[in-house]
Amino acid sequence: MNSLCVPEGMHQGQPFRLRNWQTDIIRRVYNPVDEYGHRVVRKVIYSVAKKNGKTPIVSGVVLAHLCGPEAKTNEQLYSAAFEREQAAITFRYARQMVEMDDELSSVVNVKAATKELVATNGSIFKALSSEVKGKHGIGPALLLFDELAQFGADREFYDTLAQGRGAHLEPLMWIISTQAENDAALLSQEIDYGLKVMRGEIDDPTVVCFLFETPPEMDIEDEEAWKLSNPAYGDFLNPADMREAARTAKAMPSAEAGFRNLRLNQRVSSAAHLITPNVWKANGEEPDLSVFEDQPVTGGLDLSGKNDLTSLEYVAEDHEKNWHVLSFFWTPADNLKERADRDKVPYCLWRDQGYLTAVPGKTIDYRYVARAIAEHRSRMNIVGIKFDRWRIADLQRALDEEGVDAWIEGVDWSPPPKNHTGTWPPMPDGLRLIPHGQGFKDMNPAVEILEDALAEGRVRHGMNPVLTMCAMNVRAQKDPAGNRKFDKIKSTGRIDGLVALAMALNGATGSPPKNAGPSVYEGRGFLTLG
Repeated sequence: MNSLCVPEGMHQGQPFRLRNWQTDIIRRVYNPVDEYGHRVVRKVIYSVAKKNGKTPIVSGVVLAHLCGPEAKTNEQLYSAAFEREQAAITFRYARQMVEMDDELSSVVNVKAATKELVATNGSIFKALSSEVKGKHGIGPALLLFDELAQFGADREFYDTLAQGRGAHLEPLMWIISTQAENDAALLSQEIDYGLKVMRGEIDDPTVVCFLFETPPEMDIEDEEAWKLSNPAYGDFLNPADMREAARTAKAMPSAEAGFRNLRLNQRVSSAAHLITPNVWKANGEEPDLSVFEDQPVTGGLDLSGKNDLTSLEYVAEDHEKNWHVLSFFWTPADNLKERADRDKVPYCLWRDQGYLTAVPGKTIDYRYVARAIAEHRSRMNIVGIKFDRWRIADLQRALDEEGVDAWIEGVDWSPPPKNHTGTWPPMPDGLRLIPHGQGFKDMNPAVEILEDALAEGRVRHGMNPVLTMCAMNVRAQKDPAGNRKFDKIKSTGRIDGLVALAMALNGATGSPPKNAGPSVYEGRGFLTLG
């Protein structure tokens, strides 16, 4: 590769010189051979932040296999990408390298119209995209997947090409990409497998993995931390460019996720999250349990069926206007490990740590939730629980079985209109359940209240790991009028806890009933909730 020239960028026209970290990658891929002298490595997973020279190094790999030291006769070499424009990038770079070198030009014919490089030894390199049909007959000796993160969880195109390598003695696949947005993505699965191989947890000498990543807990303005995901930092990656991008991410929360994903190579969605990790951690103090003894408590309840989480969030406001949060989660116990593997989250660990109650069976038995509510009412002055209407009748029956007298606002009692003067009609005794819609109209104020409280640092959620997972999975969806509601980043990304928290806050910030009177729980002791 060192005989090639750089065709573009700040070092255009200069000799292509592998840096030490790039040389190490090449050696760890091509040096290991078996007793027959055949290359051992069959799959290379190479993930690094953008602007760190992924395209130049893989273009050099293409030419090495097409007409260099790794070349054989009549072989098929392919680069594959999700979109046609992305697929053309490696071809264009390799083509420019050929055209800048007289020796290469004499043995490689460029076919620009079909994005092919044809060598005199009969081998051919071609760029493909997932948009092109008819790929089942392809048998690549070298296969490069460019920006595999763009495929999400879709394996069809990937598997079709990968399975065609079996006819070759030394097939080789390179996966080159910045990280995907979540654990369910195809690229994330490949990286996770590769990391287990590199740590020695799996014995598979055919796979090597090179992951350059800045850990999420590090400050996004820490230049030393940048070097972990940007090995070219200060070399052919301009520090001024990184500093500018970091300043933008710090000043504009909507830009932070993209900076983390593309420039720090972290596994987060480049789409704007409603809640950034820094903002969430800034509100991560432990809740003060005495606040729940002294102050009115409002709940938010998001019920589930088979696979989702049932979440109950309580909030209470202290004298400094800070919101303290208590979180409770339930999920079916059956197939818990399988769902943990699918969702890529440690449900079993959270169950063992007491953050998650695994209810026996395949669905939630709401008697467990009802018993918990009955116990909570004996400890706190619960002035109301906001709920999603779905399956509320099942919970009402369970509450009745557990001896909890509950009534639904709007059904058993309705508040007077806003312009009402005088005395409100008396409310029924028992637990007040308040319907809360999940559409844009009802959720928009809940989203705004939660967002404002977090931005002002007035939430004390204690970094509950299940609630934290929900917070990191959520983003806001807008309607044409600009109203917002919560949206899952992916179908497996649970957001139930954050929905419940927003409903609880939305209920707690409303006007209390005028005839509520003193708490019937005054003077009672408070026990640790868990």
